Amino acid sequence: MKIEVLGGYGGESLGCRMTCLLINDRIALDAGSLSQALSIERQVQVRSILLTHSHMDHTSSIPFFIENVFSRAERNIDIYTSSATVYAIRKYLFNNATWPDFTRLPNHLLPAVRFHELKDEVPFELGGVRFTPIPVDHLVPTQGFLIQQDGKAVLWSSDTGPTQRLWEVANETANLKAICIDVSFSNDLQHIADVSFHLTPRTLERELEKLDKKVPILLHHLKPPCIDAIRAEVKRLNNPDIDFLEQGKVYEF
Repeated sequence: MKIEVLGGYGGESLGCRMTCLLINDRIALDAGSLSQALSIERQVQVRSILLTHSHMDHTSSIPFFIENVFSRAERNIDIYTSSATVYAIRKYLFNNATWPDFTRLPNHLLPAVRFHELKDEVPFELGGVRFTPIPVDHLVPTQGFLIQQDGKAVLWSSDTGPTQRLWEVANETANLKAICIDVSFSNDLQHIADVSFHLTPRTLERELEKLDKKVPILLHHLKPPCIDAIRAEVKRLNNPDIDFLEQGKVYEF
């Protein structure tokens, strides 16, 4: 399993691209920076997008990506996500006011985009990779994903505050190679993290008490103004299993 980190942050600034993974070169997990991080030639290779939820830092590049590839692609782009996220994207993005409705362009019989609704904990397969949506706790309906291929597994939290089912799945999963978990704010912004359902290093430490096995923990979704503080606070946790997901890095599992 090959995972390329196109964007690893919960906001945008110089050097920080918003959340997007590329799996085996053809499947995007979230689309915060899909069009910014890849050449047109590589964008055309992407056939499917999985969305964890509807927030802009996970969806903002979809319109530009579709515009870049729809005339060159051999078939439509498939977007897999929850019914709540499908509803939000149809209403607020592909609504002809914010952006053209590519679910009906170039025509309703052969649209550039097709949606596929996902249900919690019902696995499906794309390109030989098995994905299981896992419900997590965020401001809007949000799914993390258990990603499995060739007997190896990676658990992706998406955006979440303190949660439960994600850790139960981690404890139940054999050959789990990494857990990628949201830490968005520094401890001095704990109140903001709490009301927006994100983690800080302080709440991460408590969440890890729910994990019954030793596995690498890769932190993502840092808000750009908080990066230095989060790194310092994580260092003080003195947990050798914790590291940061590196933007631009290709992970092989």
